[in-house]
Amino acid sequence: MSQSNDFLTFRKMLTPIIIQIIFWIGVVLCVVGGIIGIVYGAVENESVVLLYSLLVVVLGPLAVRIYCEMLIVMFRINDTLTDIHNTMDNKQE
Repeated sequence: MSQSNDFLTFRKMLTPIIIQIIFWIGVVLCVVGGIIGIVYGAVENESVVLLYSLLVVVLGPLAVRIYCEMLIVMFRINDTLTDIHNTMDNKQE
């Protein structure tokens, strides 16, 4: 079976690739947003904004990673169940 046929019949999932792209976009947004907040907090002498922005730079990418990993786990479970199903079908033949 060809790769394109696997995508068209939903045997191969496209979403895990999209989740990886979303992860990197999320990381970039956290870092850029945090840096903008740090600069704003430093210029305006806002210590709360500065602290919050530092937390976004440090913990933001971690939170995005955990969220994306939870989504990927669901697809890995699906792949494993598909493998088990295919193995059971082969044993029955």
